[in-house]
This record gives sequence, C-alpha cells and structure tokens, in this order.
Amino acid sequence: MNPGLWKQTLAPALALSLVGGGFALGRATRATKAVAAVGDQASAVTPDPPPVVGRAGGQAPPSFAPLAATASPAVVHIKVVSVVKAAEEAAPFGFPPDGFGDEEEPFRGVPPHGGGFTQRGAGSGFVIRKDGVILTNHHVVENAKHITVTLSDGREFDARVMGRDPKTDLAVLKIDSTGVLPTAKLGDSDGLSVGDWVVAIGNPFGLSNTVTAGIVSAKGRAIGAGPYDDFIQTDAPINPGNSGGPLLDEHGEVVGINTMIFSQSGGNVGIGFAIPINLAKKLVPELEEHGHVTRAWLGVAIQKVTPELAQSLGVDPARGALVAEVTAGAPAAAAGIKPGDVITRYDGRVIDEHAALPMLVASTPVGKTVGVEVVRDGTARTFEVTVARQAGDEAQDAPDEHKGKWGLALRELRPAERQQRDLEGSDGVLVSAVAPDSPAAEAGIKAGDVILQVNRKPVATVEQVRREAGATPAGRPLLLLVRPADGNERFAALTAR
Repeated sequence: MNPGLWKQTLAPALALSLVGGGFALGRATRATKAVAAVGDQASAVTPDPPPVVGRAGGQAPPSFAPLAATASPAVVHIKVVSVVKAAEEAAPFGFPPDGFGDEEEPFRGVPPHGGGFTQRGAGSGFVIRKDGVILTNHHVVENAKHITVTLSDGREFDARVMGRDPKTDLAVLKIDSTGVLPTAKLGDSDGLSVGDWVVAIGNPFGLSNTVTAGIVSAKGRAIGAGPYDDFIQTDAPINPGNSGGPLLDEHGEVVGINTMIFSQSGGNVGIGFAIPINLAKKLVPELEEHGHVTRAWLGVAIQKVTPELAQSLGVDPARGALVAEVTAGAPAAAAGIKPGDVITRYDGRVIDEHAALPMLVASTPVGKTVGVEVVRDGTARTFEVTVARQAGDEAQDAPDEHKGKWGLALRELRPAERQQRDLEGSDGVLVSAVAPDSPAAEAGIKAGDVILQVNRKPVATVEQVRREAGATPAGRPLLLLVRPADGNERFAALTAR
C-alpha cells in the first residue's frame, strides 16, 4: 500500500483508511486515571458486575495471554518495495504524492527515464498452511516488486504473490521454508454474534506482534469500499500496519482479516473493519490455482429501494434492488430486464437489501441460467437469465509468465468501453497496466491502449493474447497492433529479455 493512502472521504467528519502500508512513528502519550471520592461514597461497597458471557456461553477470559501466545507465531510482518508510476502519481518537484517519506527513504525523487517512485510499505498477514501459504490484503502487496515476510521468531523469507482479488482486497502469498512453520486456525465468521469478544494481532506502525482486544460491533457492513462489501465491524484497536492481520475469536480461531478503519486522523477511533474469513476460504483455492477470481455477471447497476421509491414503483414493503441501468448486450438485457425494475428474488433467494445481490450473482457458476424475479409497474414477473463471465476478472492481477516476460497486464473490454473507443465487433484486449522498464514500456505501450492483433492475428480475449504470445519463437520480437486511447493505430515490437 502507498505510505500515505488515507484519502477516501465518506462523510465530512469521517474518512475511510486502509490500514496497511507505510507509516511514521508519532510521539507517545501516557494516559493517567484520576480517582475522586465524594463524602463517604469512597468507602461504599460496590457490588461486583455480572460476568461477561461470550457466544460459547462461558465467561470472558480473565486474560488473553494464552490466546496471544498460541496465535502470535503464525502472524507475519510483510515489507513491500513497490513502484508508483511517475507520470500518473507524481506531485510537482518529484516529491511523493502524499507528501510524506518513511524511515528508510525520507526523500524520494523521480528516477531517471520516468520509471516511477520506489516506495516502501508494510502490513501484516498470517500463515494458513504449513507449506508456506499466507493470507493478507491486496492493498498491502499492490504494485509490489519485492516482498519480504518476517516471522515472529525472526526468520525472514522472500515471498511471491500466488493470487490477488482487488474487489475483496484479498491476496495469497507463498514462502518457501525447510523448517516448521506455525499456522493459524481458521474459524467460522458466520457464527459470530454482535458483542462477541475478538482479538486483533498485527504490526501497527511497525511495532511487531501487537495484540489488541474488543468486541464485534456489527456484521454485514456495506461501507462503499467495493461491490462485495460484507465487513465485520469491531472496536478492537487497529492502525496502519495492521492490514492483513488476523481478527480472532475468543477461541483463538481466525474469523476475519483486518482491512480498514474509520478515522479523521488516520489513527484508531474504535471503528475498524475486517473481511469475514468465510469469504476468504471460498476464494483462496481459486486464487492459488488461477491467480485471480472468476465471477458471474448480470449487467445491471442497482440502488437501494427507499420507502418513497417503493411507493412510486409499487413495491410493498420497501425491499429489493432497483435497477438503475442495464448494460447493452449484458445477460440482464438479453433476458428482458429493464431500468426501473426492482429485483426481489434471485435464483430462489429473497433480496431484502440491494447490497446482497452483487455477492449472490458473483457466486453463481458462469453459464448457469437462474430465475430473476422483478416487480415492474407493481406486477411481479420472472425472467430466466443466463449469467456470463464478468469482464475484468481475468489475469490483470494474476502473476503469469507473459506479464513477467513482456510487462503487460490485460483484461477484456466491456461493451461500454467498446462503444467509447468506436471498436467494431468483439476484437481487442485492453492494456490495464504496464510494468516500468519492461519490454512493453520500452515499446511505448501504455495503460489504456487496446491490442488489436498479436503477430498479425486478431485477438479478442486475454487467453488468445497468451496463446499467440506463447507461440512466438525464441529470439523473435512480439508484434502487436495497438490502438492508443488518444492516437492512431500503430505496430509495436516487443523484445523479450
């Protein structure tokens, strides 16, 4: 994560902060407790408060020491060296975009040839398997060129990214060790209740293996961070550097991955958010195998059904997801769904809150035909929709050989993007990112360009680009026909290193 990435304002008084990345230690202050007695009340006998009862029916533990001693060895400190594009991110005079340096590189200028800023960040993670698989946040390792993982016993390893999912902010790393690795036990986040005790372990502000405790403040929070929001809210103190660390229940089992905080200053104010571990458990196998997550796509933009809208649309009571826009050519459009429809049931599941629909659609197998019940003009009707694969979930975030060899990250174009670029038919693949100092960068390829041909053959999917690039004979440049975002089509030859 960028060392100063505390930008997104959700309300005039509150800001949403990712809690990984770099940091600068501030001045510590000591809190003192004042005790006052009025009259003879100081000697009055105060009855003991009732015991605190957890979800297992037992009292809250007198100490979290046994839990911390058991869970802490599996928590790791992640240090990242990343590159931020100078052309897109740089502020005037070559200072970092956030205005802050860090402990190791307090002043970082623009490197020669416009390669980008080299930045250092830090976060947390935890080992989930003895073969060295680690779970953390996507934003901790985003744009990483080098990742170092340090265990609580001081052992240090180079790590590689197995897969990332920006939409849920999850990343899976791998380290190779011949020794024994401690592992965290994964729990059941669905079994949490509001008020249950939770413990966070991480590396806030670079202070390794810091343990804090609190309770579950709320579940199922949608805070506008992404299309699949389903956060656990907690008042267990988490701060910058805690990102990717575990949130544990009173049994020492991981129930969440600490990710964000609400804050005016960037520090903890008692409102933090964690990704439910049950969501992560569903995605980890796919991230390990493919490097990215493939999701189904309905092709609608939705909004909340307010009581006023419900009355106008003939929906009683106010529920469901109001379709504000339907993408041309999308599965929903092909089935006959229109703007103004209110989706009240999807594949047999009742939609009470609009925020529940994206997760249901995303978890549907691609190509499955589902029943979508809508209310239109006060009348319920059902459409059969065959969901398609969601464009943009391809390998732009997957560590594949062609991204490393050529320096290109790709995804397929959405229908609206084709219209904007006046692209006819289905040809063309979008360049989503270009690695600095790579063959693609040297050939002048930029993010936003569209690749129309590879070695004189038209391409329409990422897989076609991979196939053609993989068939390029050794020593021969890769020939691309490219349409820039703001120019005429041209050929570019990429020479592999």
